[in-house]
Amino acid sequence: MDSLIIPATGRTPGVSFDFAAGHLRLTGESYPDDVAGFFGPVFSALHDFLARPERGAIRFDMELLYFNSSSAKALMNIFQMLETVARDGRPVTVTWCVEENDDSMRELGEDFAEDLRAVVFDLREIPAGGGA
Repeated sequence: MDSLIIPATGRTPGVSFDFAAGHLRLTGESYPDDVAGFFGPVFSALHDFLARPERGAIRFDMELLYFNSSSAKALMNIFQMLETVARDGRPVTVTWCVEENDDSMRELGEDFAEDLRAVVFDLREIPAGGGA
């Protein structure tokens, strides 16, 4: 299955889904004008990937510095899709990267983590202005 690569813009996150390696990554900021239009292809590609019979581990790196409430709903949809396959026995790890001293993003990560039972959720602090 091909990778899904969408370059970041000022309002949309960078998407780097390397399906062959089982490595999914979102970076930057997410407050697109058309959330459904942006995330629709992401959901579709992820759904197709998760429906394949391969059972390899999945690593999802969340490196968003900011997202709006509409994007939060889209992220929850992604996490629910990952939770479903994790409950079925596929190893899934989410690494939530948060800049040091960014208490808001830390709390959002903790809130998402509470809804995930089968997914391993790792909150990782990164230097402010740095990267993972």
